[in-house]
Amino acid sequence: AKPSSECAPAVPEKPAPKKSKGKAGCNIPTSLNPLDQTCIHPESYHVAQRFLSLVGGSVDQIGSAGLKHCVESKVNTSCVEELAKKVDTTPETLKLIIDGLTQPPGFDIRQNFGQADFKRGIVSMSDLRVGSVLTGRVDNTTLFGAFVDIGVGRAGLIHKSNITLDKLPVSQRRRSLVLGPGERVEVRVLNIDVQRGRIGLDLIRVLQ
Repeated sequence: AKPSSECAPAVPEKPAPKKSKGKAGCNIPTSLNPLDQTCIHPESYHVAQRFLSLVGGSVDQIGSAGLKHCVESKVNTSCVEELAKKVDTTPETLKLIIDGLTQPPGFDIRQNFGQADFKRGIVSMSDLRVGSVLTGRVDNTTLFGAFVDIGVGRAGLIHKSNITLDKLPVSQRRRSLVLGPGERVEVRVLNIDVQRGRIGLDLIRVLQ
């Protein structure tokens, strides 16, 4: 009788773990990632984490005076190129990461764009429509194109085939057909894949 009574309490305890199996519980870590509130592209999150470890900071300090001081001290003692090698990235990407970590959470890099065709009501992928014209800022470049932050929480991709000579300013036509991080651009939405979180963009022009 004693062994059976000792095992009895284990029965009602079984349902307890079910609480952690809910979808909401699984999504909490993702939705609360402080890096989601920065201009840093998700593909560079691991680089941002390495840089934070290098300067002795954490994601919870993003936008704080303390982290800004740590970052500035590190940059002053070592050049950006040297730091980029340590975290295995390009100087351009590291500069973007530094901006994202030192700007206040939720900082909108488009707030000074002042373009008449900027759709302020577009804040998520569900607000996008094929053909919509938006302004954005290049936050990362790759061999196959440029990722542009258009303010919907997910960067859109301008494939290299859509970056043509006639769309670049005269001053940029002397170099290869690429866009650099931080450049302001006007783009048109070509396709939207909400399920896979992908946005295809066409470059209209580079904004001066």
